[in-house]
Amino acid sequence: MAYTVLVADDEEEIRSLLRLYLEKDGYRVLEAADGIAARALLKKEEIDLVLLDLMMPGLNGYQVLRKLREESNIPVMILSAKSADEDKILGLDLGADDYLGKPFNPLEAMARINSNIRRFYSLGAKKEKGKELKIRDLRLDTEGCMVYRGDAAIHLTSVEYKLLRMFMEHPGKVFTKQQIYEEGWGEEYVVADNNVMVCISKLRAKLSADSDAYIKTVRGLGYRMEKDQ
Repeated sequence: MAYTVLVADDEEEIRSLLRLYLEKDGYRVLEAADGIAARALLKKEEIDLVLLDLMMPGLNGYQVLRKLREESNIPVMILSAKSADEDKILGLDLGADDYLGKPFNPLEAMARINSNIRRFYSLGAKKEKGKELKIRDLRLDTEGCMVYRGDAAIHLTSVEYKLLRMFMEHPGKVFTKQQIYEEGWGEEYVVADNNVMVCISKLRAKLSADSDAYIKTVRGLGYRMEKDQ
């Protein structure tokens, strides 16, 4: 089954270029020239990854991403000529999984698209269906790829989702930074990389105002999910 990619960008040349490369790699491609059309397609179609421009008419990319993250954890790659660090940070904080500045090399874009698809779909996020994981008042629906605390949905990035699922599948087990990085990012661990600490910190904040309520730091070893308070 072909994965479906939504290319949301107001530049026709960009959409056509990405369609050419995506279809060559076997993807099904949908296009939106503005944020309102992108929202309509996201509600109507089953989409596996979104390439999202920031500066679009109707709704901008930030608005589309904010609304999408209220409903879904599918991978989102930001495409934008806005290359300032604060713009990247805002996009990532809103739940984007990757950021590609314009102009971009289409071969690099395809490599990163393939990597995000592989990480989310092949490395565990949707590997099993119909399974629910529970730790105290946390509930993770593996079929819908959604997380709830009580009745309230918690909106996570794809990396945060994969890490939480790993912890919830093995409560009480200590995971090293290397194991966490390789599970979340699907790449060999870089010792100086602080992505793990930042990601765990953001995940904890989304789960509870009490940072140690669910994921505990095991000093000198790593992190573990607490079965009981």
